[in-house]
Amino acid sequence: MRGQDVPLDPIPAEGRSWLRRELLDPDYHQGDLLQRILGWIGRVVDDSIAVAQRTPPLSVLAAMLVVLGLVLGLVWLLGRAGRSPGRRRPSAAVVDDPTLTAAELRARAETAYAEGRWHDALVDAFRATATRQAERGRLEDLPALTAHEVGESLAASHPAEADRVREVTRQFDEVLYGDRPGGREWADGALALDDALAGRRAGAR
Repeated sequence: MRGQDVPLDPIPAEGRSWLRRELLDPDYHQGDLLQRILGWIGRVVDDSIAVAQRTPPLSVLAAMLVVLGLVLGLVWLLGRAGRSPGRRRPSAAVVDDPTLTAAELRARAETAYAEGRWHDALVDAFRATATRQAERGRLEDLPALTAHEVGESLAASHPAEADRVREVTRQFDEVLYGDRPGGREWADGALALDDALAGRRAGAR
């Protein structure tokens, strides 16, 4: 397609074939894929405009509809790739406000729990756990740690609770970064874990 005018009346199958051939070009495996795709789209549009200046209106319309279809198809494919179950947003730091104490985070978690906001209760309970352990010197550089790093560190320092720590860590990650709704059971588990690692009896809230 490079260096050639775009035919005015391609059928849909031909349009899809052009897109596949272009995306299979080895150049797309080097550098920024999205940048190269956008560059190709720009070249196609430029070629179409150039042809439009010397062709009848109906043919121009047909060509532009084909180009629009290709662009929309590409956007749809990229959208599906972004929503693929195998792809998730990378975890950010567990603690979003390092000025809050473990007691303050625990209080927020209990308030959320009482109001039926299970998502917030789980998130703040896990943050309370991480902050409490940092306050006790069992976690270093907490503001920079991800949920996975916190979970693995706590599992190592509390081997008897390792399975529960990893389970709550996974749930925290899925609720906060994976857009899972969570639920009361998960919130119960996060609060109970904080109780266990703090040396409190479960349910003494």
